[in-house]
Amino acid sequence: MLKKAVAYYHELLEDAELAEASRRELDEGLEKARLIFGGRRLSPYLRPHFVTETDWNRVVEICETIWSALQKVKDAAVKDDNILTELGITAIERELVAIDPKYDTVSPTARLDSFLTENAYSYVELNGESPAGIAYADSARDIFLSLPVMKKFTGKYEVRGLEGRDKMLDVLVRAFEEFNGGKPETNPTIAIVDLKGLPTQKEFELFKDYFEANGYTSIICSPDELEFTDGRLYYKGVAIDIVYKRLLVNEYLPIMNEFPALLEAYRAGAVCLVNNFRSKIIHKKAVFAILTNENYAHLFSSEELELIHKHVPWTRKFREETTENKGEKIDLVEWTRENKHKLVLKPNDDYGGHGIYIGWISDEKLWSEAIETALKDGDYLVQERVETSKEEFPMLLGEEGKFEFIEQLVDLDPLLYFGKVGSAFTRLSTTELANVSSGGGMVPTFIIREKE
Repeated sequence: MLKKAVAYYHELLEDAELAEASRRELDEGLEKARLIFGGRRLSPYLRPHFVTETDWNRVVEICETIWSALQKVKDAAVKDDNILTELGITAIERELVAIDPKYDTVSPTARLDSFLTENAYSYVELNGESPAGIAYADSARDIFLSLPVMKKFTGKYEVRGLEGRDKMLDVLVRAFEEFNGGKPETNPTIAIVDLKGLPTQKEFELFKDYFEANGYTSIICSPDELEFTDGRLYYKGVAIDIVYKRLLVNEYLPIMNEFPALLEAYRAGAVCLVNNFRSKIIHKKAVFAILTNENYAHLFSSEELELIHKHVPWTRKFREETTENKGEKIDLVEWTRENKHKLVLKPNDDYGGHGIYIGWISDEKLWSEAIETALKDGDYLVQERVETSKEEFPMLLGEEGKFEFIEQLVDLDPLLYFGKVGSAFTRLSTTELANVSSGGGMVPTFIIREKE
C-alpha cells in the first residue's frame, strides 16, 4: 500500500501546473513560517514522509520499550560510578549530574533517530539532552497539508499529521508542577535559553509564539543575559520559572564560569530546568554500548533484551580490549580494522555529523587514520551498520522551482514526551549522514491509510 501511495503522489506531480502551484505554496509557507535553516529551505522537497498506521503502531511500541531500558541505564548510572565512567561522563559533568533537578524524569523530552525499512527497524542514536525540530515539524506539517498536490492526494488516502508543540508545553508545565510541589497560582514564565546567533533561532521564535498564544509569558535569551539575584533567575528584570534548555552542556561548559547565573539558579533549586543536566547520562552515545553489552544484560527485562537485540546496533566504546560480538571473543581494534565494510566510528558526545567515519565508504588508508584518531581521542564508539531506508523524493533544485526525483537516506525521528511517543519528523539526505546541520533537510511525517 505504501509503495502504491508514493507512486500515486509522484504521478500527481506529473501535472506541471499542480507541481508549480505546490512548489509556490511550499516556498511561501516556508518563508512565512520561518522554516529557514542557515539561509536555506529546511524542507526542499515536494513530498512528506509517509508511514502506514501498522508500521507507526509498531514504532511506538518499540520506542517506548527501548525507552524503559534507557531509564534503567540512568537509574544504574546514578548509583554506580563505573557505569558513569563507561558512559564517558567527565568529572565536571558528574558535578552537574549530582545536582537534584527537583523532578524525577531525567529527559522529559527526547528523540530516537531510526531507520524503518520493509525488513527491519533500527536505532542509530538518541538525543536525550535537547532535541531540536519539534516546532519546525509542526509548522511543516501545516504547510504540506495546504499544498495543492496533498489536497488531491487526500482524496484517495487518509493522512494524519503529528503535533509536538502542545506536548512540549505540557512537558514543561508538568515538570514545573512536580518541581514546584503542585500547580502554581499563575502560569510560570518560560525562558528558551541557548547561545546567540544559532541557525535554530527561528525554531525558538515558533515556540515563543506558541507558548504565549497559550497564556505563558516567554522570552528567548542566552546565558550571558541571565542574572541570579535574591534567590531568582532574571532576564532584564523578568523573573524566570522554567528554563527550556536548548543550550547543550558541551556549549555551556566553556562559558560556565564567566556566565554562572544559570548554574547557580539550578543548583539553588530556584529554576526548573528542562531537560536537566542529568540528561547527559543517556545523551552520551555510549548508552548504546551499555544496552548491547552482555555484561549489563542483568539491568533489563527479557522483553527489553529481545527488542534491544532486534533494534539497537551492536556498539562498543572504542579502545584496546577484548570483547564479544555475537558470542565470539574479538580483539576490538583489530576486528574493527578488518571489518570496515560494516562499521562506523563516531564520537561519544558530538552532534551535526562531526567526527564520524563511515567504514563502507572509506578506503583502507582513511579507515586506518580514523582508527588512530579514535584511539588518540579516547572517547569514540564503534557501531555496526544497520539496514538503512532510502526512497526517491521530489527535491527542489535552486530557486527557479525545478525539481528532480533524487534518492534520499530516510531517517525517521520519533519524539518522546515523558517516555511516550507523541510526534515525529523525518530527516532526508543525499549522503550517508541524515543531518540538517551537515546539509540535509527535513519533512513532516504523516501516518496514512487507504480510504475505504
